[in-house]
Amino acid sequence: MYKFLLLITVSVVGLLSAGAAFVEETGKSLPQTGPPALISGLQIQTPLEFCGEPVPLENQEIRERFEKEILITLGDRPQIILWLKRSRRYLPIIENMLARHNMPDDLKYVALAESALRPHVGSTAGAIGFWQFMRATGRTYGLRIDSYMDERRNIYKSTNAAIDYFKNLYADLQSWTLAAAAFNMGEEGLKSEILVQDTTDFYQLYLPLETQRYVFRIISAKLVMSDPERYGFQLTDEELYPPLQFDRIKIECTQKTPIRVIARAAETYFKRIKDLNPDIRGYYLEKGVHEILIPQGAASGFKTRFEEAFNAWLEVSDKQIYVVKSGDNLFLIAEQYRVPLPALLIWNSLNPRDHIHPGDRLIIYSSESAPGKDQSGKRPITDPDR
Repeated sequence: MYKFLLLITVSVVGLLSAGAAFVEETGKSLPQTGPPALISGLQIQTPLEFCGEPVPLENQEIRERFEKEILITLGDRPQIILWLKRSRRYLPIIENMLARHNMPDDLKYVALAESALRPHVGSTAGAIGFWQFMRATGRTYGLRIDSYMDERRNIYKSTNAAIDYFKNLYADLQSWTLAAAAFNMGEEGLKSEILVQDTTDFYQLYLPLETQRYVFRIISAKLVMSDPERYGFQLTDEELYPPLQFDRIKIECTQKTPIRVIARAAETYFKRIKDLNPDIRGYYLEKGVHEILIPQGAASGFKTRFEEAFNAWLEVSDKQIYVVKSGDNLFLIAEQYRVPLPALLIWNSLNPRDHIHPGDRLIIYSSESAPGKDQSGKRPITDPDR
């Protein structure tokens, strides 16, 4: 035990001596490694503000609320790294849209605090997407939300909706801080509290605890993202996720069309189409005209390839029709044709609770006849992103 302690002491002394020698030789202090102390995150050198509105940190109770949120934010370092890595992919889109509408740039941090810039994230209350719109609010501001499409997951359309919502909130409340609080708890609830408590000062309103914390979470995100190096985050340009790169096309579907057919025409994979278009739900585009994103460079020749892929799918589909008979059920049909039941449901846009009836027509693909495969069973296309 004493020998072990002696070794530790010798090692520490050696390190200190090496450090002293480095300082003496170079005249510089040793470079710091690791994150700075959390206490330094509480030291705000300039006046703090949100959308140009000051945060009264001279009030000790307000400072305490802020310090709690900045410490919680800094305590989740993996999350901040992901914020930074995703920022180049999505924040420039939001920044440009805010600037075009003469809106405060700080509002971009609302999306960061709401969703961490993840399109599919949802809350237990039912809020979904980049800006965490509830279904009713999203529809009020023009977002399509149904079984085929959920535009709360679309960065462009949901940001447009958020801008319109914030414009209305600010016109009503005359404060961006109150607008952010209303974005979180609903404008009617906030206006009721303002009326009952007889104050329009957000920092003096007694609101639901989540809303009391909300603005400070946004401000904490702003501080870290505005100066990540100060908080110990030094990511190189190569370490950031690349910006979105795509071609935007219009496509006319004369009937419900599988996304895999579109992926084949775009010379990519189903997953790539879904990743570029997170607002598309399920496995099909419904009949009609759609504007979608495909991999950059794939727009050239897409129309011709789509017609070929669509016609090939129609030809195969026509040969793979099963007419339901009396006594049939989905499980028995899947077992008879040796296909997974989930695949049978997907091919026919069904769910396990749906009933089938004699005379119904089901599409059933065998592994040998599935569209988009050659005789080896492999898709004869390449994906430049893989």
